[in-house]
Amino acid sequence: MSENKNTPAGQTQFEEGSLKVRKLTPLEVTFAVVGCGIGSGCLGTAYSARLAGFPVITFWLIVSGITTLFSMYYVAETALRTRRMMQLPGLAERYVGPVGKILVFLAVTLNAFSCLIAYFNGSGNIINTLLGIPGWVGTLMFLIPGMLVVFFGLKAVGMAGKYLSIAMTVMLIILCGASLISKNADLSRLFVSNWSYAIPIFNVAAFSYIGQYLVPDLARGLSHDPKKLAPAMLAGQIITAALLILVPLGCFVISPADEISQVATIAWGQALGSWALYTANIFALIAMFTSFCPISQTLISSIVDFFKFRSDSDNAIRVPIMLVVYGIPLVLVFGNLVGFVDAIYFSGTFCAAIMAILPVFMINKARKEGDFEPVWNCGWMASMPVQVLIVILYGGTVAYAIFGAMGFLPAGW
Repeated sequence: MSENKNTPAGQTQFEEGSLKVRKLTPLEVTFAVVGCGIGSGCLGTAYSARLAGFPVITFWLIVSGITTLFSMYYVAETALRTRRMMQLPGLAERYVGPVGKILVFLAVTLNAFSCLIAYFNGSGNIINTLLGIPGWVGTLMFLIPGMLVVFFGLKAVGMAGKYLSIAMTVMLIILCGASLISKNADLSRLFVSNWSYAIPIFNVAAFSYIGQYLVPDLARGLSHDPKKLAPAMLAGQIITAALLILVPLGCFVISPADEISQVATIAWGQALGSWALYTANIFALIAMFTSFCPISQTLISSIVDFFKFRSDSDNAIRVPIMLVVYGIPLVLVFGNLVGFVDAIYFSGTFCAAIMAILPVFMINKARKEGDFEPVWNCGWMASMPVQVLIVILYGGTVAYAIFGAMGFLPAGW
C-alpha cells in the first residue's frame, strides 16, 4: 500500500473516472443520510410491528441503526483507501471479486426498485386521500418533480435533501407532540409487546437504514475534506434513528393496532383530525421524496459504474437509464403486482443482508491492498467480534425469511 501524501487544502487525491466529483458540505452529507433513511421504511414500520408492539420495533430500530452504521463505515473506509472514485459494485469487484460485484449490484438494484415501488404506491395512496384524484395521477405528481431533481445530479439531491429534511423533522415532532396530548392517546399501548414476532420485524427495521450504497457518493462529495465524512454520517444516523422511532410511537399512541394502515400516516392523520391528516401525509410525501432522490441518483451512478459507461453526467447516458429505472417500478405499481409493505420486507431481508455482510470482506481486503492509508478508519468498530455479529445477525434474517415464506415460521404480520 502506498503512503498517503499531503494534499493541499480544498484539493483531493482521488481520481474521478466515470463518476464526477461534486463537492458536498458536511451538513448536506448528514441530511443525505437522513433523507435516505426517512423514506418508505419509516411509513411501514408501525404497520409491520402492529402484532409485535412498540418495544419490539424500537429495540430493532436501535440495533439495526448501530449495525448499519458500522457497515456504512466499512464502506467509507474502503472508499477512502481507494484512489479511483467508484460506486459500491465497483468497490466490491476490486476487493471481493466479480461475484461480489454482481451481488452488490443486484442488491442495490433490487433495493432501489423496492423503494421506488413503495414510493409510487405510497404517494398515489396519499395524494388520493388528500385530493381525491386517481392514485396513478398522484404517483405521476410525485414522480415528475423528483425526476427533475435527480436529473441535475448529486449536488441538487444534496441541497434538496437538506432543506426538506429539516422541514420533515419539524413536522414529525409536531405530529408526535399532538399524538401524546390528544384525548385519544393511550400510552399503555407503548408497553404491549409480543416477542414471538420479533425476528421478522428486524427485516423492516433494517430496510429503513439501508444506506451502504449511498456512502461512495458521500465519500466523493467530501473527498476534499474526508475527515468530516464519518462525523457527518454519525449525525445523520442519530437523527434518522430518532425520527424512525417517533413514527411508530405516534401511531401506537393514537391508534389501536388493528387500525394502523400500511402507509402509517393515513390512519395516523385521520385519528388526529383534518389538520393532522394533511400534515402527516405531507410529511410522508416529503419523507419519500428525500429518500427517492438519493436512491435514484445512487442507482443511476451504480449502473454507470457497473456497465462501465462513459460518464454519469452525460445526458445521452443518464436520460435512458432514468427512463428504465422509473419505468419498471411504474409498470409493477400500475399493474397492482407488488404491495407496499411486501416490497419493504423482502428488500429489507435480502438487500440489507448483502449490503451489511459484503463490506466486512471489503474492508479487510482494502486494508491489505488499498491505494493509501486514509485520514480516518473504523477502529474498534471493525474488530472481529463486531464483524462476526453483523454476519450472524443479517445472515440469520435471510434464513428466517426463507423458512417463513415456506410456512415453517410465523410471519411478522
